[in-house]
Amino acid sequence: MKAIIGGKIILKDRIAEGCALLYSDVIEGIVPADNLPDGCEIIDAKGGYVAPGLIDMHIHGYLGKDVCDGEEESIRVISKGLLANGVTGYLPTTMTEDMKVIRKALEVCRNLKEESKTWDGSEILGCHAEGPFISESKKGAQDAKYILKPDAEFVKEYADIIKSITLAPEEDENDFAAIREIVRDTDVVVSMGHTSADYKTAMASVNAGVSHATHLFNAMTPLAHRAPGVVGAALNSDISCEVIVDTFHVDASLYNMLWLLKGRKLCFITDCLPAGGLPEGEYTLGGQKIIYKGIVCRLEDGTVAGSVLKLNKGVWNVYTNSDIPLYECVNCASLNVATTLGIEKKKGSLEIGKDADIIITDSEFNIEKTIIKGVTRYES
Repeated sequence: MKAIIGGKIILKDRIAEGCALLYSDVIEGIVPADNLPDGCEIIDAKGGYVAPGLIDMHIHGYLGKDVCDGEEESIRVISKGLLANGVTGYLPTTMTEDMKVIRKALEVCRNLKEESKTWDGSEILGCHAEGPFISESKKGAQDAKYILKPDAEFVKEYADIIKSITLAPEEDENDFAAIREIVRDTDVVVSMGHTSADYKTAMASVNAGVSHATHLFNAMTPLAHRAPGVVGAALNSDISCEVIVDTFHVDASLYNMLWLLKGRKLCFITDCLPAGGLPEGEYTLGGQKIIYKGIVCRLEDGTVAGSVLKLNKGVWNVYTNSDIPLYECVNCASLNVATTLGIEKKKGSLEIGKDADIIITDSEFNIEKTIIKGVTRYES
């Protein structure tokens, strides 16, 4: 057994000080720091934070590698790189591409999922398929030529690896037939995103089974006083919502409001592109040129295209720009995400019996150590 001492332990409802976190491959308990079991291996957090591993449910790439490369090496590079950001589990995310490309990417992740439980990298918890069932008018940086109508059979074919599917509900004809079939026959989270639906359509899709909103505010109909749009439906229903917390995609002044409205249904994401972790410059996404400058990535025509955000930095962005307690900011990148994905019994918080996915940070939430299932995978 190991014991982490000297840190501020971030629990789901408070921050505990003067305690030690005990773990093996699972969380064993929290005890007074002066009452450790005999024979423990001691790890000193040196006054930093001890928190659950972060989970990124929407990330397209990192360190120059793209999930849609459809290559094992790309997934390995991404997974290893994410350890330095405190990400212990993630959903490699595909985008609106040729179906052959999407299928290959999903199959690569499917083949690596079991190995990822023990490798030197972040664990593949499933995949997020962002498209190709989206609205052309809200495609953002996605390529319109690959857009298709929602197809439940495709989702069912890959339901063992797809954990979340982003689609435009207004494109699902015949009373949301595909959405209803996906929800009926699989455990896949159906998320509305890249959608031009109006409020009434969005709310009807929630009643049909949509349970999440993809990068809230971005690539969807906005909230207006006479046309509440998809944003209004997401905020006025019980679905979970993900937000890109880089302070650019959604202005930081909205963080408090989002927390008050969504609470434990709020999830932080990066929507990180392959340019993440690299210097500013020109890169590609789905075969399109991306220009990365500052904290923003754009297509050549100026269209905003994802981010280069690190998830631990996103947590700190919200904490330092809002009144939200740090433990709730951490929940938004761990427990809330795990709950949305239905894996909260094993992941997302430092509770006894859950996987020992743990991060140790400095006083500003920079990652010092990343531990997955009790094994240290990264040290700064």
